[in-house]
Amino acid sequence: MDWRDQGMLLSVRPHGETSAIIELFTAQHGRHAGVVRGGVSRRIAPMLQPGAQLEVNWRARLEDHIGAFTVEPLQSRSGVLADRMALLGLNAVCALLHFALPEREPHPALYAGSLALMDALAAGEDWVPRYLRWEMALLDELGFGLDLGRCAVTGARDDLAYVSPRTGRAVSRAAAGDWAARLLPLPGVLMGQGGGSPAELAEDLADGLRVTGHFLEHRVAPGLGDRPLPEARRRLVDALSRAARG
Repeated sequence: MDWRDQGMLLSVRPHGETSAIIELFTAQHGRHAGVVRGGVSRRIAPMLQPGAQLEVNWRARLEDHIGAFTVEPLQSRSGVLADRMALLGLNAVCALLHFALPEREPHPALYAGSLALMDALAAGEDWVPRYLRWEMALLDELGFGLDLGRCAVTGARDDLAYVSPRTGRAVSRAAAGDWAARLLPLPGVLMGQGGGSPAELAEDLADGLRVTGHFLEHRVAPGLGDRPLPEARRRLVDALSRAARG
């Protein structure tokens, strides 16, 4: 068994005295692990940093074996090391991909979106709204996409203010009635609406992450053995919430 592909490095851990086991999110082969011989050496270890873009060749005797990678660096994305918040974002992306994706199952649209987000993080762009959209895309890829186009009760497209925590569908302010307290707030940023002051946008983003976090925790995680969401995501959300409070 032998293939060649590109991918972003999600994690690395030592294996024996000289090797490392790495996990990549690849373009054509999904989330895939393999052994890198000499992976802890001074020559190879600097390439194996989470978020790095690699070209890899994977080889194994049988398809279900862990196999071995040979790696070639394409892009390090080391710029995030100078920005604590961007580093938190990168770690959250890597951790959620490891947490949520089944092994060896390709997700080309999510892969392309993840690459774009990683590049925005490395470039120091305004990446937080893009990160929120990425979490929505992750939910959609896993079969738990949010339906925010019209009210689940009336079918109206106006004055949408809430999200049903059970179905992920939008609910208008008028239709919510006495149930409003049991619904999740629907911030404009989840529907692609901008505007407002920086403080209002920060609050909108925090509300959006609470919505996506709810469905990651209560829809995705139960199907994965009720494992808790990665600590890396919690650290990012906490840091963004503190920044929003000023």
